[in-house]
Amino acid sequence: MRQLFPVTDQTLERATTDREWSLDELADAYACPDTDGPFLRANMVSSLDGAAQHDGKSQPISSAADMRIFGTLRALADVVVVGAETVRQEGYRPARARAEFARRREAAGQAPAPAVAVVTAGLDLDFSLPLFTSPLVPTVILTGAGAPPDRVAAAERAGARVVFAGDGAGVEPARAVRGLAGLGYRRLLTEGGPRLLGQFVAADVLDELCLTVSPTLTAGDAQRIAGGPGVEVPHRFALVSLLEEEGFLFTRYGRNRQG
Repeated sequence: MRQLFPVTDQTLERATTDREWSLDELADAYACPDTDGPFLRANMVSSLDGAAQHDGKSQPISSAADMRIFGTLRALADVVVVGAETVRQEGYRPARARAEFARRREAAGQAPAPAVAVVTAGLDLDFSLPLFTSPLVPTVILTGAGAPPDRVAAAERAGARVVFAGDGAGVEPARAVRGLAGLGYRRLLTEGGPRLLGQFVAADVLDELCLTVSPTLTAGDAQRIAGGPGVEVPHRFALVSLLEEEGFLFTRYGRNRQG
């Protein structure tokens, strides 16, 4: 892995080093900023022609290095926020504790593994799956006040924590972020899908995007990394760092609140 754009001035000497970075180095490179409020970052992968998936899944356009960064970002997060459709499509399981990050998480006052928060209006989920029956940290359901009461009750019986983040059936992104912060989750990571990321973008609550650019072409009609209605004025982000391995570009963009 080569560093093409420095994370900090102190890491310039690694700019031309072509080797596999350790998990500690990746964790340092992707460390969340120290902030009092919640910090929401997204982690997505895209093909060269803008596809976020192939045959409905992101794995075909990913790589081993992409998965190392995926695991590192999870290990830095308090909670992983994901849409219900992505849970169903990708077969989501609870986040696991990883020994490599145990000391770092303990020092940061974090649980052994991040919680998973599922954004869903209808709670059309299988509550017998391990995501609900055997997580290290209880799974969170983010839904609206108009959600079906029987499904809310089923989620709670399964051990999930239900947070109402909207007055209707759906979830309001800003209220979802505040609701998770109210549970003590300040470092938020969303892994999509595209519809959910689009909602976060439209609500102007996304602080950082970690985007892997995959050296692949897929054609077809796959979704982009963010879907839904467009914003009136494009939100400007600034490049924080850029890594490369085997043609994959691992970018990190932070919100430019002045732009």
